[in-house]
Amino acid sequence: MNKTWIVAQREFNSRVKKKTFLLSTILFPLLIFGFYALMIYFSVKGNDDLRIAIADRANVFNGKLESDKEVKFEFVNDTSRASLDQKVAKKEFSGYIFIPANYNPLSSDTMNVFYNKTIGMISQERIERRVNKLLEQKRLLALNITQTQLDSARRSSEVEFKPISGEKDKNKAGLSYAVGFISGFLIYIILFIYGTMVMRGVAEEKVTRIAEVIVSSVKPFQLMMGKIIGIGAVGLLQFIIWILLGTVTMAVIPLLTGGDASAAQNIPGGAGAMATAAQSGAGSAFMAVMDQINFALLLPCFLFYFLGGYLLYSSLFAAVGSAVNEDPQDAQSLILPITLPIIFGIVIMTKAVNDPTSNLAIFGSLFPLTSPVVMMARIAHGVPDGVSALELVLSMVFLVAGFLFTTWMAGKIYRTGILMYGKKPTWKEMWKWAFRNH
Repeated sequence: MNKTWIVAQREFNSRVKKKTFLLSTILFPLLIFGFYALMIYFSVKGNDDLRIAIADRANVFNGKLESDKEVKFEFVNDTSRASLDQKVAKKEFSGYIFIPANYNPLSSDTMNVFYNKTIGMISQERIERRVNKLLEQKRLLALNITQTQLDSARRSSEVEFKPISGEKDKNKAGLSYAVGFISGFLIYIILFIYGTMVMRGVAEEKVTRIAEVIVSSVKPFQLMMGKIIGIGAVGLLQFIIWILLGTVTMAVIPLLTGGDASAAQNIPGGAGAMATAAQSGAGSAFMAVMDQINFALLLPCFLFYFLGGYLLYSSLFAAVGSAVNEDPQDAQSLILPITLPIIFGIVIMTKAVNDPTSNLAIFGSLFPLTSPVVMMARIAHGVPDGVSALELVLSMVFLVAGFLFTTWMAGKIYRTGILMYGKKPTWKEMWKWAFRNH
């Protein structure tokens, strides 16, 4: 065990002291933040406003048609179609609707939108929805249905979902969906990144013949375990730093705005009103929903499944790293059976976040190769709402048993593969190495 600890320390120190560790630890959250900031910016600012001219000769819309920030309607009743064609060609308008004087809104006549350059599918849907909404209202009023009756018929009833055990906020399901998906996806990324790091580390020492020197004083199994633990500690340290950075950021933002609504009002561009709303009713409502997520259970489980999934898959990646030679293609062909369960786990997770008690979700959360990803999606819904206590305990037991089995199997593969050169390995041969009596 002492030799395993020495190898783990070496792996940890050699990676933490590199500049790439500091850069990846700081730049990764900044890149994620910048990526989503750009997505939000381009979703808001990326689309040009559409100006749709309406020549309403039949007075169908009575000069009123709802506009928004992306689609603006302008009535030009005295303009001919030829004139509108010229204005669209000159880009004064994105398109136009020409309604002839004999158009009957009670009929099923087609209303055409003419354009020069293509109007996107989402923008077409916005235009169609607003036109149909006004036409529907006009047709109902023509059937002697008053505006009051129309508004009363359109009024929607609030539907609340409550479990038999007690009252449940309807917003919790949406938040649980988001928390579960993010948690599962993070573990999915972890298994890929740090698993391949272990594989590359083992393969590099085999190619450079360092392993031949090390195994003379350290057992191959101890060497493999040391690498897994050391690289896993690097990943855990990175996550702790990211959590601290996120906590500090959340604490600093209110201080920058003075901690009150009056300071938030000074933010330009209408953002002040949004910030004020978030700090008042919207903020308190969000915190009320957040309180319903059992983070005291979620965070320890995330840590357990992070470590359990990492240890399980790292042993398999290490076995592949010990078997491959200088050709990177060897590793690509061997890691496919390892990556398939991870991908299968993310597929099951997309169903588990929406239906955590389905048979597929239960299977995925109990099977060791998929449980690190799937179980986080179920735990976000709570115990026993999303997962029963028995299923959670069984999942943890199966994951620990799976890790012990894969570590034992990978250790036997490692013992043979780390000293084998010049031969392209196959999974069939590696399976023989694992169950060969030495």
